[in-house]
Amino acid sequence: MTRFMDVHHDMKGITAEQLREAHQADLAIEKDEGVHFEKAWADPESGTVYCLSEAPSAEAVLRIHERTGNKADEIHPVPLTV
Repeated sequence: MTRFMDVHHDMKGITAEQLREAHQADLAIEKDEGVHFEKAWADPESGTVYCLSEAPSAEAVLRIHERTGNKADEIHPVPLTV
């Protein structure tokens, strides 16, 4: 499995509750694609949201986000961590 960081733009004003709900929606169906969403962060001022996941492919991550109505604008593999 590969780790991925995906980025969502245009979510200006997102609240902690809305972020939590979006993350829970992903968690509810993540197994359909063999994905595991680990964590999500948001900057309400810029409208940028980041999600860290483990998945078989970037496409699997994208499909989950599309199904929950929060399509990712960017998905980046994260091959190295410390």
